[in-house]
Amino acid sequence: MARLRKFVAYRRIERPYTRKSKYRKYSYVRANPNNKIIRFDMGELKQTFPKRVDLVSKTDLQIRHNALESARQTANKHLEKTLGKTGYHFKIRIYPHHVLRENALASGAGADRLSTGMKHSFGKPIGIAAQVNEGQSIFSVDVQEKDILVAKKAMERAIKKLPNKYAIVVNN
Repeated sequence: MARLRKFVAYRRIERPYTRKSKYRKYSYVRANPNNKIIRFDMGELKQTFPKRVDLVSKTDLQIRHNALESARQTANKHLEKTLGKTGYHFKIRIYPHHVLRENALASGAGADRLSTGMKHSFGKPIGIAAQVNEGQSIFSVDVQEKDILVAKKAMERAIKKLPNKYAIVVNN
């Protein structure tokens, strides 16, 4: 299987023509890639907690679904290990709708028979990404007052899996 392209190729927020319709023949992107994010709500869903810790983006960018899933796993594992399964409510606040496309170019011997160059360069869908604006919350953790430091530590671990810069904000 081919490796993923580096994130720098998809970092900028842009709106290419990726129309999706419920009728397949009207869609320009025929296939919608599967989302790798398994859960959007984790922990105790019914209880209300007094404090919320948010992970807020400092820039406008796109985040691929596999990066979001990786960050979710590390943060959730830390929270579950220290607070148990009922001591927090962890939520992903964004959804990856944006289809990423790649115009695959063949190189090497016989490449002229496989590639059209930039003549028909619309590209095939290779993944999906969430478009995030500056100041938008990506993850949020609801915890008790005494567990704020644990939630901040979980968010710091999630930051290491995500591109660009983020702020950790504590709300009431």
